Amino acid sequence: MRHIPAADLPGLEKVFRLNLVNSITGYKPANLVGTADAHGATNLAIVSSVLHLGSNPALLGFVMRPTTVARHTYENIRATGRYTFNHVPTGQEGAAHYTSANFAREESEFDACGFTPEYVDGFSAPYVQESRIKIGLELLQEMPIEANGTVLLIGRVEHIYLPEEVLRPDGSLDLVAAGTVCVSGLDGYHAVQAPVRYGYARAGQGPQRLD
Repeated sequence: MRHIPAADLPGLEKVFRLNLVNSITGYKPANLVGTADAHGATNLAIVSSVLHLGSNPALLGFVMRPTTVARHTYENIRATGRYTFNHVPTGQEGAAHYTSANFAREESEFDACGFTPEYVDGFSAPYVQESRIKIGLELLQEMPIEANGTVLLIGRVEHIYLPEEVLRPDGSLDLVAAGTVCVSGLDGYHAVQAPVRYGYARAGQGPQRLD
């Protein structure tokens, strides 16, 4: 068992440290964030930091990297207050990963990476047509993280779109049927397998399998 104390982290080679710290949390959701600026020019960016913050009201967050350089996604969200999360579909991991390239402000990642912007129900931020699970959000709060200059953006869920067949009777989702991809580290993409599910845990009863 190798031990890496905090004091040793700054001395590690940069790319090794990036990969290590990005991998230690395990598998993460892979989402494409769709935005448009005030003039309608679109932007698409992959993120692996989406997290659930509450169900009533329905809140989701994600972490924006330091804004010491141009962050088109962040600029668009600040300008319009709206954005979308779109699950990365199986088979399009490469195109999704390519959105992380340093494209010019005037070049849309939708076009460059082969995705189709989709506007639904008057929502001003674009969804990814190819994605099977899509979420429209309204920016609610920004929380600067002073330790490293990142920003936690908290959004209220305004719209959810998903195929009827992936929605289970209890409200959970069949992500295998949805063809959702997850990510490990910075660049490892994985297809999901059928889960082992357990009921609500109660002390003294032990784990109760549902299926």
